[in-house]
Amino acid sequence: MAMQNTELTRLREYAVTERAELDRLLDQVLIAHVGLTDDNGAVVVIPTAMARDGDSVLVHGSTGSGWMRRAATSRPACLTVTDLTGIVVARSSFESSFRYRSAVLFGTMTKVARDDMPHALELLTEHFLPGRTAEIRESSPRELAATMVLRMAIGRWSLKVSDGWPEDDDDDLAGDTWAGVIPLRLRPDAPLPAPDLRPGIPLPASVRERAAG
Repeated sequence: MAMQNTELTRLREYAVTERAELDRLLDQVLIAHVGLTDDNGAVVVIPTAMARDGDSVLVHGSTGSGWMRRAATSRPACLTVTDLTGIVVARSSFESSFRYRSAVLFGTMTKVARDDMPHALELLTEHFLPGRTAEIRESSPRELAATMVLRMAIGRWSLKVSDGWPEDDDDDLAGDTWAGVIPLRLRPDAPLPAPDLRPGIPLPASVRERAAG
């Protein structure tokens, strides 16, 4: 459950404390932003691919990545995810806002052991494109050596969900200005074949199903 330093100080009515709702959000988003301090004490925030693995979150990148090497030293870090689902169009700019789900996780990151890397990379691949690992070759030793996967336990976190309507003042309600919500969603488009793809190679099931939404 949510713990210290995760209690909302504003818009507390948006707080959600059910772990199942956090897991649902983490299982749907593809990109997280990781924040931590660099060696000079400056704060950096990096976007990265992510996936949930039970009670932890995995992120991956290159072994040459400076921020990943720093994160692997167990320095304090935070990880955020957001699912933007709509624009709340109020009768005033002050009351206009968004519909969204967002979460912040606090903790430290540890490097996934070499023997556990194939499973971690398979989990990440399947999160982005279910069924893909059965269609491609295994990672080579060289590729595994060039890749780092970090794990953050899901311990301290906060989750905020905003799914309401405009909350205009009574005076604005009496006016003639339109108000409502513009729904937003991320959806796939038709797959684009690589320029160097040989003719005759069919669209694989994983891509076809993902593109179908």
